[in-house]
Amino acid sequence: MKRTILVFVSIILTATSFSQARSGYHISVAISGLQDSAVYLAYHYGDKQYIKDTVKVDKKGYGIFTGLEPLPQGIYMIVLPGKRYFEMLISNDQQFAVSCSYRDYINTLKFAGSDENSSFLIYQKNWSAMQQEASGIAGRIQNNKQRSDSLKILTAKQRQQEENMKSYLKSVIKNNGDNLLATLVRALLPLEVPEFNVPAGTHNPDSVKWIRRYNYNKNHFFDNLDLTDERLLRTPILYARLNAFFTNVVIQHPDSLIKEIDRVISKCQSNHKVFQFVSVYLFNHFRESEIMGHDAVVVKIADDIYLSGKADWVSKEFTDDLRKQVDLLRHNLIGMKAADLVMDSYKGIFVSLYDVEKDFTILYFWEPNCSHCKEATPKLKAYYEKARNEGVEIFAVCTTNEKKEWSKYIEDNKLTWINGWDPGRASRFDYYYNVQSTPMIYILNRNKIIIAKKLSVDDIPSFIANYRKYGR
Repeated sequence: MKRTILVFVSIILTATSFSQARSGYHISVAISGLQDSAVYLAYHYGDKQYIKDTVKVDKKGYGIFTGLEPLPQGIYMIVLPGKRYFEMLISNDQQFAVSCSYRDYINTLKFAGSDENSSFLIYQKNWSAMQQEASGIAGRIQNNKQRSDSLKILTAKQRQQEENMKSYLKSVIKNNGDNLLATLVRALLPLEVPEFNVPAGTHNPDSVKWIRRYNYNKNHFFDNLDLTDERLLRTPILYARLNAFFTNVVIQHPDSLIKEIDRVISKCQSNHKVFQFVSVYLFNHFRESEIMGHDAVVVKIADDIYLSGKADWVSKEFTDDLRKQVDLLRHNLIGMKAADLVMDSYKGIFVSLYDVEKDFTILYFWEPNCSHCKEATPKLKAYYEKARNEGVEIFAVCTTNEKKEWSKYIEDNKLTWINGWDPGRASRFDYYYNVQSTPMIYILNRNKIIIAKKLSVDDIPSFIANYRKYGR
């Protein structure tokens, strides 16, 4: 009787354990040739990878990754000792087995209980072989640039290989329905931009074609990517596509970027997790950008998402600090009219920035003992000696309160431009021009519109020359 009860209890416990495992994840690994070693289950998130779970395989290389909660779907990795790893898909069915040889894990890898991962493995091998063939053709083209006959043959072969690769991707999509593998492969499909016919007699037909191709590529760039599918978060694909779009596709002018940011946000905002990921990417991408004018994009993202209360993933301290930082950017964006500065000067008379009547005003914030200023100021002086009679003036503002050092430096170096002095910062130049370090340079046009900021002295001549030629 006791034995019967024990067997019955055992059955109940086994059934309960199996039920729990089925509701979570249960991935067994068998790595022949590896023993008593740690193996990691990791996943992609954006352009980084993170460890989710760890298991120590036994003497036979066997171990189990298991958890009561399902894993968020995406591309995961089994990481072996010696920086070896292979990828696999975590989709709906998270109960399967993986086996391979430690020494030759690429060629011996097998999945049991996961048809999708078996298909993924076949896809990886086929796609790798096709990429190698394409790379070989590209190399031969590079080596035969001077041979027109060979180049013609190889170019045709390259086009055929590209068609073969696209056809293969489409076949994988067709054979896998709406599963994760099909979703990932669909995202890799290259956009086919049509040839645009320009009517005869069109002025600048090449430019018209370029604009049409640009707009088509921009407007259809995400056609093969569902920006509400949060499975893409745990793959490198979404980050790579966003980065390519906002770095290489869209013209880097703030107005163009802001328009596309609005469009992308509208596509993903119905899924809060994707919305958060895209918002964080955009904020970090443009905050770290060194391209002049991108601070306007930062202000836009901060206002629309972070300071509006939509970013519920950040703390109040973060928001308060961001508000202070953004307020320092609002008054000195490219295209805005510069704030007037009225202050004392080296000549002992009050000067006003708005009183300068030149085509260009270089607003120069500096200190006599700043190491970088000691390099920049002589270069700026040399440029000024040549440009002062060509519609260029310099309005220099010393940011230190050491008047003797300031006066001595001006006298010793014969600085004849406008030398402003405002130790009490009554003009609030530090606020209106976000002066947190020196040297700092702004360039204003005749109407005192900010046309450049944070340039190096070396870049001033070419910028002004180009602005004279192409500026608005």
